[in-house]
Amino acid sequence: MRGCALVTGSSRGIGRAIARRLAKDGWPVCVNYYQNQEAGEKTAREIRDDGGKAIVIQADVSNQDAVKNMIKTAETELGSVELVINNAGIAGQVLFQDITDEIWNRFFDINLNGARRVIQAVLPDMIHAKHGNIINISSIWGLRGASCESAYACTKAGLIALTRSLALELAPSGIRVNCIAPGVINTDMVQVLGQDVLRDLANQTPLGRLGTPEDIADLAAFLASDQASFITGQVITSDGGFIL
Repeated sequence: MRGCALVTGSSRGIGRAIARRLAKDGWPVCVNYYQNQEAGEKTAREIRDDGGKAIVIQADVSNQDAVKNMIKTAETELGSVELVINNAGIAGQVLFQDITDEIWNRFFDINLNGARRVIQAVLPDMIHAKHGNIINISSIWGLRGASCESAYACTKAGLIALTRSLALELAPSGIRVNCIAPGVINTDMVQVLGQDVLRDLANQTPLGRLGTPEDIADLAAFLASDQASFITGQVITSDGGFIL
């Protein structure tokens, strides 16, 4: 019997699209949100309306107890967590000389340490079962860096290193670990840049457009499937050729 998929930060944007796509593939999905309960409930409702199975759990991935409780609830209601999508994250622009310890630590506590907490919480059962799948959502900025986004880029680069290291460590236990590095995806998170900047970014993209959350969701669904059973330790960009 198939276990469930946990998608952190799945109340909107990329996480929401991934949760809905996985549900269409038959995965029972644990929808996670931090603050926006209405959006989280909407994601789960859309999954159920499409004939899928979903529950909604509030949890801050920077809180270890909250993460453990989320995993426990997911396992009780949906079965063992066989697939983890570490998508929860924050972004923001700030000059490097203006980064305080509080700002720096907050980026790392959510974007990188949040993934660590979730993985550590699900690993015992995955190792025991000798089966599991972990997909970390990084960014092209973790591959090439980004002006005024050094804290964000560092956390995303850390996710890439974590992916490659864990893939080596967990392969003997039958656990695959991969990473997706999205380009500029048209979500609420990037709308703050303004339409002029977004048009310029689309023009810089060889394919001539911004990505959609569904572009990333389709890639995540492939990596989650048996079609990708021999793929691990990979960092796959989906950026329309932006960093070629």
